[in-house]
Amino acid sequence: MSSEKKISSGESELPYFTTPIQNEEVSSKRVDINVLLNRARKVQEKETRTNLVLAGLGLSLVFVVGLILSF
Repeated sequence: MSSEKKISSGESELPYFTTPIQNEEVSSKRVDINVLLNRARKVQEKETRTNLVLAGLGLSLVFVVGLILSF
């Protein structure tokens, strides 16, 4: 049984990993309150719509079950 030894030549055999350069726009440190308010309103409208749909489905389910049980 022989063992082989690898002698390093001093240079790393692993490739260099670099971070890709991203072209990002530099945003200002200011925050527009109107943008934030609009975003919050959109989220609230979506939640309200979802709640109305779920309530409608629940009421229709109760109505259908009531019709089925009445016959």
